[in-house]
Amino acid sequence: MTSRTPTGPHPPELRPTPPLRLRGRTFDNGHPAVMAIVNRTPDSFWGGNRHTELDSAIAALRDAVAAGADIVDVGGVRAGQEGAVVDASEEIRRVVPFLEAARSEFPDLVLSLDTWRSEVARAAADVGLDLVNDTWAGHDQELVHVAAEIGAGVVVSHTGGLPPRTDPVAVTYADVQGADELAVVRDVLRRLADGAAGAREAGVPAERILIDPTLDFGKTTRHSLTVLRHTGDLAGLGYPILQALSRKDFVGETLDLEADDRLEGTLAATAVAAWLGATVFRAHDVRATRRVVDMVASIRGDRPPATAVRGEP
Repeated sequence: MTSRTPTGPHPPELRPTPPLRLRGRTFDNGHPAVMAIVNRTPDSFWGGNRHTELDSAIAALRDAVAAGADIVDVGGVRAGQEGAVVDASEEIRRVVPFLEAARSEFPDLVLSLDTWRSEVARAAADVGLDLVNDTWAGHDQELVHVAAEIGAGVVVSHTGGLPPRTDPVAVTYADVQGADELAVVRDVLRRLADGAAGAREAGVPAERILIDPTLDFGKTTRHSLTVLRHTGDLAGLGYPILQALSRKDFVGETLDLEADDRLEGTLAATAVAAWLGATVFRAHDVRATRRVVDMVASIRGDRPPATAVRGEP
């Protein structure tokens, strides 16, 4: 029987990812960030996160902060094609008062806006917006420039070229190497690299750029599972990684569960993504996600245990 000599504090497959720096805070493998979701919509896919009234949204904000959220991401439009059409003025009406109230109550909280529209991000500029979460991969080419102008970071996403609010049906991927299983991974890597380069050219510093493989968007469940397995490959792009996994359809289809029953599947996916190098996690279930990502960070060797009753080392 042969033995193997450890090569260092981390297993060789664990590649550290660069830090994300927003509002004077640094998030990295040892300090993962939980991004709480607050949806100002009546038709969010999960009934547990529909906050049409501002008071309800602020209560959800307070709960998220108390549960350990580092970032709060507010959205005013349902991602998928179901639900009402929402124009820019209505989206602004939904998100800006929330952001104003959030900034007033939590001056140091990192605030993120989930929008694909530059006019909505510009309307939120005065609240001290920290991050623009462009979940539709630069559909509005002006959005990244607005983020740079207002000093916000930006989420670079992957949708396979689909326009906003398009549900993926029978999506396929192929490239010069053919339509093999990894074609979707190569497409994600290529488009995220291009998007991040475009954000830097627009004036967003690398430390404020998050890359998001955007599971479910422009992807079947098999695509999403494949991309999740290859989170470690994203680390090679040289930017911090966001994974938005919470209660998504790829979890539901994998386990044949409705949104209300997808917590355990979400947390399993979260643990895998954290182990492979993701450092920011968009989540409905903040407390559970906080505990999972902190535990994984400690197993990786990036975060010390919170207490040492049993002694050191």
